[in-house]
Amino acid sequence: MSVLGSSSNRFFRLAIAWSGSALISACSVPVESFHPPDASSGSIDAPTDALFNTLAQQAYIKASNTGANDYFGYGISLSGDTLAVGAHAESSAAMGVNGNQADNGALQSGAVYVFVRSGTTWTQQAYLKASNTDAGDSFGQSVSLSGNTLAVGAYRESSASSGVNGNQADNSMKNAGAVYVFVRSGTTWTQQAYLKASNPGVEDSFGAWLSLSGDTLAVSSFQESSAATGVNGNQADNSVRNSGAVYVFTRSGTTWSQQAYLKASNTGVNDIFGTSVSLFGDTLAVGATGESSSATGVNGDQTDNSVSSSGAVYVFVRSGTTWSQQAYLKASNTGANDAFGAVSLYGDTLAVSATGEASAATGVNGNQADNSASDSGAVYVFVRSGTTWTQEAYLKASNTGAGDAFGYGVSLYGDTLAVGAYGESSAATGINGNQADNSASNSGAVYLFTRSATAWTQREYLKASNAGAGDNFGLSVALSGDTLAVSAYREGSAATGVNGDQADNNATSSGAAYVFR
Repeated sequence: MSVLGSSSNRFFRLAIAWSGSALISACSVPVESFHPPDASSGSIDAPTDALFNTLAQQAYIKASNTGANDYFGYGISLSGDTLAVGAHAESSAAMGVNGNQADNGALQSGAVYVFVRSGTTWTQQAYLKASNTDAGDSFGQSVSLSGNTLAVGAYRESSASSGVNGNQADNSMKNAGAVYVFVRSGTTWTQQAYLKASNPGVEDSFGAWLSLSGDTLAVSSFQESSAATGVNGNQADNSVRNSGAVYVFTRSGTTWSQQAYLKASNTGVNDIFGTSVSLFGDTLAVGATGESSSATGVNGDQTDNSVSSSGAVYVFVRSGTTWSQQAYLKASNTGANDAFGAVSLYGDTLAVSATGEASAATGVNGNQADNSASDSGAVYVFVRSGTTWTQEAYLKASNTGAGDAFGYGVSLYGDTLAVGAYGESSAATGINGNQADNSASNSGAVYLFTRSATAWTQREYLKASNAGAGDNFGLSVALSGDTLAVSAYREGSAATGVNGDQADNNATSSGAAYVFR
């Protein structure tokens, strides 16, 4: 099953993100890719509402080697003044850092571009490729940035090695997947590690989603097929197809090792546990958009599989080096094919989207029972007190529409939440334009919500400065402090670099990123 990279499949992609001092993706997807300010040390900078004081678009960013169908922006990750953008279909045969970008000899090998900000000016700092670049590997499908460390997933990489820094040259295990860790010293990036699952398997898609928090990295393998449940179970049994797994790695000095192998408490066929991951310090949220129980709310009955692909989220916590499951979360209006499970975690608050949810409600805490707007999407906010999770809010777009996929991108930072709806279709541009015009199909939009005490309010409605039909603006969103990055991975201009010509649509689906501040 090769579904990643197709924006039409709501079950498999989320970009979520954060890093270092910011939120990024799975993914995220989904985004999606997540590390809050100083979460690993237990302290969290107090976010401000500065994002809304003078919000404007600061930059329009393209690859330095823009190419048709490169999908620049499918994964994004923002950490302070650094932005990582993945283009998983880029095709150069270069390897490592700052190689030859002009060679298109490795189709869909993938690349990652690192940009940095000085004052208000963004420039490209690095062009990253895998150390074993190969056609079809999709390097850059997922990215997660935390300070001076960047993790990059290549979910279709095919070596049969396992663990850390194994043999990269063996291509005998198709689409097993791999993750590459890069570190920055000054302005120079180098690869630090090459990570594989402890039980690599054909089509396991290890690296499809990532979340990095300090020296801890969570990696999903959503098509892994063991029948194990819980923590550190039997990895060798492949009897439950596409049940999914998540692997936790930790770094000591410069050395990475696997700390845990996580499975759902109710592992099931095609549950795709790991379709989204979000790590904050010692808490990890994992989405399983294919899970099918009819439960609602927190810690309900996991054994009933009567509501296909309703989706679920599993919260794990770490004490010392030991992980355990803390909660099993479902939507308050669980429905078939809702695909609940794209996650973004900040402290004791968790945002979960369900892009297939179908109510026609608008705004905050509206009517959840109306299923007249198919695949409009919704976001559910949960909060934790002690060890207990409860649902705080049910969020919908201000212009809910069928097929909008509200929630495909989610990014939470303090009391601010960015929600992408890549299927939204208004022709508006910029900030707070006309939401009622549906003449630009799948142009996409982003909605910004803020919380005061326990009350959520929509504050902004964002569109690309060059909104175009099919651009999918909002597929990936990333919040960091007072900065928001948004991708439109099917935007089609032939511009390169920063703030180029947005009007030229001669490079179909080349992709772009937009920075707001």
